[in-house]
Amino acid sequence: MTTRFKIIFLLLVMMIFSCKKAKFNNSNIKTIISIEDKNLEGEKKEKYLDSIFDLLKIQKNDSVIRNLYFKLSTEYYYNNNLKKSLNASLEVFRLSNEVDDKEGIAKALYYIGDSYGNVKKDSAYFYYLQAEKVYYKLSDYDNTAKMLFNKACVLFYDGNYIECEVEISKALKFLKDSKDQRLLYSCNALMGNCLEKLVNYDKALWYHQMALNNLEKMKLDNIDKDEVNNYNVASIINICNLYDLKGEYSNSIVKLQGLLSKDLEKKWPRLYANVLSNLAYSKMKNKEYDNVYAMFSKSLEILKNSGDESDILYKKIHIGEYFLTQKDTFSAIRILKQANQLAIQIKNSNEVLISLKLLSGIDKKNSLCYANEYISLSDSINIVQKNAHQKYARIEYETSRIENENKILTKKNFYILIISFGLILLLVVIFVLRYLKYKNKELQFLINQQKANEEIYFLLMEQNEKISRAKDSEKSRISKELHDGVMNKIYAVRMNLGFFNSKIDEQIIEKRKEYISELQNIENEIRTISHDLTKDYFLDNNDFDLLLLNLIESQSTLSNTHFEYISKGIFDWTSIQNIFKINIYRIIQEASFNVIKYSNAANCSIELIIIDNQLKLIIADDGDGFDAKKNNTGIGLQNINERVNHLKGNFNIKSAKGLGTIIEVIFDDIYMFRM
Repeated sequence: MTTRFKIIFLLLVMMIFSCKKAKFNNSNIKTIISIEDKNLEGEKKEKYLDSIFDLLKIQKNDSVIRNLYFKLSTEYYYNNNLKKSLNASLEVFRLSNEVDDKEGIAKALYYIGDSYGNVKKDSAYFYYLQAEKVYYKLSDYDNTAKMLFNKACVLFYDGNYIECEVEISKALKFLKDSKDQRLLYSCNALMGNCLEKLVNYDKALWYHQMALNNLEKMKLDNIDKDEVNNYNVASIINICNLYDLKGEYSNSIVKLQGLLSKDLEKKWPRLYANVLSNLAYSKMKNKEYDNVYAMFSKSLEILKNSGDESDILYKKIHIGEYFLTQKDTFSAIRILKQANQLAIQIKNSNEVLISLKLLSGIDKKNSLCYANEYISLSDSINIVQKNAHQKYARIEYETSRIENENKILTKKNFYILIISFGLILLLVVIFVLRYLKYKNKELQFLINQQKANEEIYFLLMEQNEKISRAKDSEKSRISKELHDGVMNKIYAVRMNLGFFNSKIDEQIIEKRKEYISELQNIENEIRTISHDLTKDYFLDNNDFDLLLLNLIESQSTLSNTHFEYISKGIFDWTSIQNIFKINIYRIIQEASFNVIKYSNAANCSIELIIIDNQLKLIIADDGDGFDAKKNNTGIGLQNINERVNHLKGNFNIKSAKGLGTIIEVIFDDIYMFRM
């Protein structure tokens, strides 16, 4: 008896909330894809929808295309092709994820749950749960409540009434300020049916009355009258079922009689048949047997033409109960056996139990067999329901656990990201500081090099002054020699020649020859002095060696390092181009500067060896030394190397930490620099 009205609520849910928002006309799909209006059904409609699905695959992912996928999923759903409805929903879920469309993701999860429906209830429940969480994050509380309602539907039809009540309570809490009267009506009606199963009849009546109040508000919203009327009929049937359960059959009879009308029979024959059958059942329970069988028969006849097998099953069980009240055991057994076979055929376990229970009480011959089947099936159902209860709780728990793990993982990733960013920032700071330090050293080195060049310049100027003074001194000496020596001799020769000019004897002629010879000596002396005046004293043999010696002596005065200049071999520097001598000078200056700055040497020797046409320059110190294989890229060493290469010489460094440094420069063909 308690299950006879389950089909009424199922009809209610299918009419109101088949889990799709609103069906769109399959003949009126208008988007950027040009599709003509068509009126199609069945296979033709499915082929038409398939062609649209294929067209959408090649379109750009945008909101219009995603909405079309939602509509296709809906149309497949109403065309009873849940597999293709699921495929369309999964595709729009993928597209929504690509563009991070949160609303699209939530809606796609909702549609995926619908597509699983009664085929895979646990999968449907899982996707409704996921959609609920996304909607909640979006603060879309109406859709959050709708997902809770869908979860409650799954729980209700799995016999998990306690958890169903919890989910509906959550949904109604979200809907306390909602204006969605359809959703409120559905939640209140489902809560009433759930409380009926929990044997809380008075509270169930209260929720059904709340559902009727929602219908009154729906009328004010100008909702279709036929739709509101059908909801009203379904609610009154549920209320009358509660009256019957409480034994208040007369109240049920009055209300059900008020529903019967020609208009209801014409427009909604299936609903009319259910009202008629329920009225007959209430009269039977109230022991008013007049016309009851005729009402049952008429109801069954209508349902055979327009109803489904579940409706027919319930009516046959009611008719079997009627035959029992009339003591017609044979007819009761016959109709209840039919009901049992039909229940087994459509896999309706609850009605199988009811039919077995009734048969075990009236079929004495097979009573034990029916009783054993009843016990076995009841135990199996209890196990299945227990597993189902645990299954949905496990889905909630595992989802919550995964979310918590994701939160922890996200938090860890956030910390890792922050630490990584901090380390990278620290490395960048260290790199920048080291780079600035390096640039500062380079700048300081350039400044020191500039100072050194200035010192060289001043030394050269000083040397030039010394040379200039030497030239002046030499000029003064030559002037004195010319004045005191040559001029006096010339004057004496002139006077004597003038004296002997008038005499012509042989002795005088010999004297005159002596004075002429003296004039030749004076000529040679003048030529020697003239030659001395034309020499370049700045870079002649003695002066270039002197310049190097002065440079090396000046370096000793600038540091604690003792410099020694060693020259081996005799060479005519005056025949060598000045550019070569200048580079030799700069190489020695650069090397000695590096010794002063870096080596901490006590002694440094600068040796210049000239053999035939080869010149070898060796600069050796007893300082700290360095790893010549790894560290030979200093600017000073690069400058020396460039100068040597420019002069086509060979440059070599021998050094090790703690063993000092030897720089060797060799020019094999020094004559190529002759002027």
